[in-house]
Amino acid sequence: MTSIRHNAAAESGDQILDAAREVVLAVGVRRATLTDVARRAGVSRMTIYRHWPDMRTLVADLMTREWVRVAGRFATEDPVTAAVAVVRALRDHPLWRKIVEVDPELLLPYLLDRRGSSHEAMLGLVESAITAGQDLGTVRPGDAVRLARGVLLTAQSFLLSGPTMLNPLTRDDLDAELATLLERYLRR
Repeated sequence: MTSIRHNAAAESGDQILDAAREVVLAVGVRRATLTDVARRAGVSRMTIYRHWPDMRTLVADLMTREWVRVAGRFATEDPVTAAVAVVRALRDHPLWRKIVEVDPELLLPYLLDRRGSSHEAMLGLVESAITAGQDLGTVRPGDAVRLARGVLLTAQSFLLSGPTMLNPLTRDDLDAELATLLERYLRR
């Protein structure tokens, strides 16, 4: 019975996160409301409040889910290949683009003040890839936690500031430069 309840709660959570994604894509984060999300998900606001006290928390969980889904697709790859692929995929991700275009200030606390759950999840994936690469002998020895932070900071800068460096460069040019930087940072 517990697993049935857990599965129902997980399905309801995914349904709410899916609805939040649709609302944010339609109107942006600032204009999205829990009422809009509840209506779109076909649940009551109280159902949402059981899991998320406010829109900010819901959007944070939505971003974590979306970014981890993207990164998870590349989790078994070499850390350099994975980092470049994740930057490329996030750059084109509809939710990422909407936040950057409409509500970029939402990202500032995570860039300047603190790590969020998305950072923690990404760090875990990068650390695992680095450890696997070290076990295979393709990644230099060193503290995987420290190396992962270097990779994430570098990839994050290419994701966030990359568009300011275009013309005459292309996105492919920047991806190649990110790969070169990470290759030289991680290889033996």
